Amino acid sequence: MATEHSDTAAASVLGAVGATRDALSVRRVFGDPYELAGVTVIPVARIAGGAGGGGGEGTRESEAGSGFGTGFGVVAQPVGVYKIHDGEVVWHPAVDVTQLARGGQVLAGIVAVCITLVALRRARPGRT
Repeated sequence: MATEHSDTAAASVLGAVGATRDALSVRRVFGDPYELAGVTVIPVARIAGGAGGGGGEGTRESEAGSGFGTGFGVVAQPVGVYKIHDGEVVWHPAVDVTQLARGGQVLAGIVAVCITLVALRRARPGRT
């Protein structure tokens, strides 16, 4: 009975790892091409993910033990598109406005700290 549970757990973990491998393939990075008015567009994304699993058996005192767990996740982020027109391929990167705004906030925070430190140094009494 314990061996059947171990075989089932191992098969489930291997299934999760296999699903992750399939999800992280090149087919997911380059999307299906779209064509309109002689222009072909191929979307491109950054794909990242992973999988893991575990299991367990045993007893603690008079209680029967067991355990099991699997999980997997995938994240896809648009990177840009390839535009093909008249035999010429042009790369058009995607602009992530959220990342630009976050960078602006970090920069504004650094500037505010620097201005505050300069103002405090100049306002220090007894400085000649």
